Amino acid sequence: MNVNGIFWEETQMNYRKALAATTAAAALTIGGAAVADTMTIGITQNNVGVDSYQTTYEKAFIEAAEANENVEAVVLDAGGDVARQIAQMEDLIQQEVDAIIIWPTNGEAVIPAVRKAHKAGIPVIVTNSNIAEPGFDFVASFSGPDNITQGRRSAEIMCDKFKDMGIENEAKVVHITGQPGYTTAIERAKGFDDRLPEVCPNVEQIDKQPGDWNREKSQKVMEAFLVKFDDIDGVYAGDDNMGVGALNAAKAAGREGIIFVGATNFAVGYEAMERGEYWGSIYQSPVDDAKAALKTAVETLEGKDLPFLNYFDTPKITQDNMDEFDKPVF
Repeated sequence: MNVNGIFWEETQMNYRKALAATTAAAALTIGGAAVADTMTIGITQNNVGVDSYQTTYEKAFIEAAEANENVEAVVLDAGGDVARQIAQMEDLIQQEVDAIIIWPTNGEAVIPAVRKAHKAGIPVIVTNSNIAEPGFDFVASFSGPDNITQGRRSAEIMCDKFKDMGIENEAKVVHITGQPGYTTAIERAKGFDDRLPEVCPNVEQIDKQPGDWNREKSQKVMEAFLVKFDDIDGVYAGDDNMGVGALNAAKAAGREGIIFVGATNFAVGYEAMERGEYWGSIYQSPVDDAKAALKTAVETLEGKDLPFLNYFDTPKITQDNMDEFDKPVF
């Protein structure tokens, strides 16, 4: 995929399916919302090319939209660029789509664009990673994982393993976070940071640095940790892509016995668990994530009464129970 050039933008824009066909003439009112026989739903994603989760999410979203004869989709990708995403939001507003789904590049920076859509009478569904709380009044609903709970569960996985090893009173942990300013990164880090001292009060978190959801950068971050610290007992990474990057650094340096725990179990994380190199993670499906976002948008337009926060469950997965889960497709 080329997410950085005109080709990618044109590829996405070509996915518009008869956008102009959704006119006010076909509209009816359900639950106070103007809905057409065919609903035009626009989505602006965070950064499809950055990892396989987002790539799989986009594919699943397109397939779900194509399977629903009442939905016409406008599928866009911000390529991780906040300004580009704001421009895409403005474009969708000008196109007068029926609803907008946004996977925010930055939970704070996109609020003015979300507010503009709200003022235009277009319901906004936030997917996967919520916007910052000051923007909640302009959002119809959030669909995605409970990222704070994910961080808390990862801390519990780490602590339980330390207790099994008998090092819960002396272990030292480093922490690799996702993209700064990105709500998922903030929430997972908060969940982990809050829960770890509750369950393992004597475990010390000795450093924290961003890996930006990128395996190669996370490997470099871990390389720096290994130089800086002689003793590292555990690594928590905000997703398995970063966690495996850290694992690769430790293997290259010959540092054994480190416990690696992530969140969002990628195929590479699952495979590392099979090899006994990576202890645990949080199981989250991008297919479920995408389908839930589209379903939330459709049900909002249909006038259904939905909770503001629509979470889907993301259970713990470790080497002990991984046979209960299918290998991730991403």
